[in-house]
Amino acid sequence: MHNSEEIRREQDYVDTLFARLDAEVTQANERLREIALNIDPANPKAEALVQRETEYHSLNAKLDRLNLAQMGLVFGRIDIEGEGDNPIGEGMDRRYIGRMGLDDREDHYRTLLLDWRAPMARPFYLATTAHPEGVHLRRHIRTKGREVISIDDEHLSGATGPGAEERGGVAGEAALLHAMQRARTGKMRNIVETIQREQDEIIRDDTRGVLVVEGGPGTGKTAVALHRVAYLLYTWREHLARTGVLIVGPNRTFLDYISHVLPELGETGVVLSTVGELYPGMVPSRQESLLSQEIKGSEEMAVILAEAVKDLQRVPDEVVRLRIDSLDLDIEPGMVKKSRTRARRSRRPHNEARGIFREHLIEQIAQQMATRIGADPLGGKNLLSRADVDQLHDDLAEEPAVLDLLDEFWPVLTPGGVLSGLLDSPETIARVARDYDEETHRALLRTENGWAASDAALLDELAHLLGEPPAVSAQEEEQRRIEEAQETLDILQGSAVTDNDEVFEAEYLGAYDVIDAQTLATRQEERDIRTTAQRAGADRTWAFGHIIVDEAQELTPMEWRMIFRRSPSRWMTLVGDLAQTGSPAGVDS
Repeated sequence: MHNSEEIRREQDYVDTLFARLDAEVTQANERLREIALNIDPANPKAEALVQRETEYHSLNAKLDRLNLAQMGLVFGRIDIEGEGDNPIGEGMDRRYIGRMGLDDREDHYRTLLLDWRAPMARPFYLATTAHPEGVHLRRHIRTKGREVISIDDEHLSGATGPGAEERGGVAGEAALLHAMQRARTGKMRNIVETIQREQDEIIRDDTRGVLVVEGGPGTGKTAVALHRVAYLLYTWREHLARTGVLIVGPNRTFLDYISHVLPELGETGVVLSTVGELYPGMVPSRQESLLSQEIKGSEEMAVILAEAVKDLQRVPDEVVRLRIDSLDLDIEPGMVKKSRTRARRSRRPHNEARGIFREHLIEQIAQQMATRIGADPLGGKNLLSRADVDQLHDDLAEEPAVLDLLDEFWPVLTPGGVLSGLLDSPETIARVARDYDEETHRALLRTENGWAASDAALLDELAHLLGEPPAVSAQEEEQRRIEEAQETLDILQGSAVTDNDEVFEAEYLGAYDVIDAQTLATRQEERDIRTTAQRAGADRTWAFGHIIVDEAQELTPMEWRMIFRRSPSRWMTLVGDLAQTGSPAGVDS
């Protein structure tokens, strides 16, 4: 059969696929219009609104995938031994391979097009003459828009008859050669049409740990890693839809270069970030010496930062006297030291351990106060009960002088405040980095304001050491919303129309008659309808399901600590070339 007739046959099938795709787009758009029109203002329940918003965003994401899939929707076909939805003879099945899966709903959901990541599509990439994987024919289909412009056949096993050699017309490697000869552009192309067997094995590797992909410039390792992301999102969609995928690149220019690959493969819910951008709000504004970069990137910096935090957990050198209710109380260094030891032994982050320090110190002050106040003039036992001491404790917890003392000995700290206090102070550097030489001290000292790129990992380390500041509990926040709602209803009730003789009280219906404070507060509750990628990108503490690190050899030990905190499962793909390490603190093995 001549090539032109085969192209015509393939064109007919491609037309069928695009008709199915167009139907999917039409259905999604119709559902979007229904959602926009069917808003019931009389039923503003939070749950209903969230469901509507969730479906709205889901449909928009689906439309994005459908529209992107039109660029090279189908690119391959295999005639293979085995069962399937499209039999072409006894024991043979025909499978079309493309960027997404399509089925015929009117024909019992018969598969029309296999997603390239599906297990049944894998022989398209694995089959060779030596190992045909049951594939008799592999056909590469080139399209321009919706038009088939050429085909390339490879006969791998089971010759199809006397005319077999004419079915194709070019060598089996033509598709790969064509891809290699295309003009280079400023954007990375996907390689889904020309994935080779060795690349496919990396893409579909089932390792649930760290997978290292090493290769020199131009070997396609980055493209393979991106296709691995698309494959993992397809295979582990339910898990990764909840936890998200992070791709870390060396700079924003590089991320822009690769940014089109995943959308072309039908995946958009991925966070792209440089290492510095992993710490929200951090914008580098100054350069620093190579020595400074090396020191800040070294693992020893974690010890220095831990010492910087401990340096701010202070014990006074002498007794501090407090005057409370005409009573002089002595806060001895030993009392503060005991409280500090108790807080440190909890092994909680600094800000979270502040509550332990506070309770222990106030308890000691309350006991001292009780001893003075409740002393029996006749020499008997203390006159105060346990309840009295507890009341003293509660009163002291609100005493301004005591609160000032707590802020002095165990303050609430921020990562930026601690790091600035360290980098701007030769005295602090000398104290917390006392085991290091003067050259190290000078390299750490900041001579101008602003952050350097290497500071991102230090800020992240400090955020881990400090923890979150004390926050209002969920129960307290709910009570606050209810009280605000009640105040609103009280105002409405107070301003109701009561001076109209024609309006009887029983006939007048106000908001306070149909809704109570708790219901109103619930309706005002904010619900997070952002996508997983949006929430993950804004959350420093997010635990990603999978992380891809490109140019991994450039990351410093401190930056690796930042990456690992975001991957507790250690399910990662690392891409790099040790021979290309340029960072003074980068890895060399």
